[in-house]
Amino acid sequence: MKCPGQDSRYWSGEDVFEAACPNCGHSIEFFKDDSRQNCRKCGHRMLNPKMDFGCASYCPHAEQCLNSMPPELITRQGDLFKDRIAVAMRKYFGNDARRIQHALDVAEHAEAIGKAQDDGDMMVIMAAAYLHDIGIKNAELKYNSSSAKYQHIEGPPVASEILSGLKAPAELINEVCDIIGHHHSPRDEETTNFKVLYDADLIVNMAELYQKTPHTMEQLEKILASSFMTAAGAGEGKKTLTKFIQE
Repeated sequence: MKCPGQDSRYWSGEDVFEAACPNCGHSIEFFKDDSRQNCRKCGHRMLNPKMDFGCASYCPHAEQCLNSMPPELITRQGDLFKDRIAVAMRKYFGNDARRIQHALDVAEHAEAIGKAQDDGDMMVIMAAAYLHDIGIKNAELKYNSSSAKYQHIEGPPVASEILSGLKAPAELINEVCDIIGHHHSPRDEETTNFKVLYDADLIVNMAELYQKTPHTMEQLEKILASSFMTAAGAGEGKKTLTKFIQE
C-alpha cells in the first residue's frame, strides 16, 4: 500500500517546485517525493523544504511510510529546520546581499562554536544566528538608524513571525526572541546559546572591521582574552582573524 500523499497519481502542478538554496540562493528543483537535492551552484545538500510528515501522528500506515523514508531525512530534521530559516531570512532581506552574507557568516561560526559546547541547543543557536539582525530593516525604516537599541526592539517581533510561520515550538521562539532582543548587550548571567551567538557575531563584525583596519597580533590577543564568552569562540576567532593581522 502506498500513501496517497506520496503517490504521483494524486499530484497536482504544485508538487514539482523550486526552492532557493539556503547557502547561495540558487534555485533548486524538487519533486514532491524527493527527500533532498544538491545545489548545482554551490553543492549544498538541501532537504526537501515541503516534506512534512505531520500526518504520522494520526495515520494508521505511518510506520510503513516512515520506514520507507531515507534515514537521513528522519535524523536530520534539525538541518531541514535550519535550511527553512535561512531561506526565510533571505526572503525577508530580499536584495540586501550584505545583510544576507553577514547572517550566513555568523551562522557558519555559530555552528562550529555550538558543536563544541556540551549544553547548547543547536536549534536555538542556528535560529538566533540566522535571525539575529532581522530587526535592522525595520529599524532603518522607522528610526533611520541601525543602532543596537533599535535592532533589539524591532528584531523579536519579526523573528517571532518567521518562526511561527515555520511552526517552531513556543519555547524555541521565546528563547530566540530573547537572544535577539539583547544580542549586542550581554547580561550578567547568560545561557550557552546566547554566548555562542554573541561570539559568532563578534567574529564576523571584527572580520569586517579588520579588512579595513588590520590589527597586530598583540591587539588581537588582548581582544581574544577579554571579549569572547566561550573558549571555542576565542579559538574560532583566532583562526578566522589571524589572516587580517598586520605584524
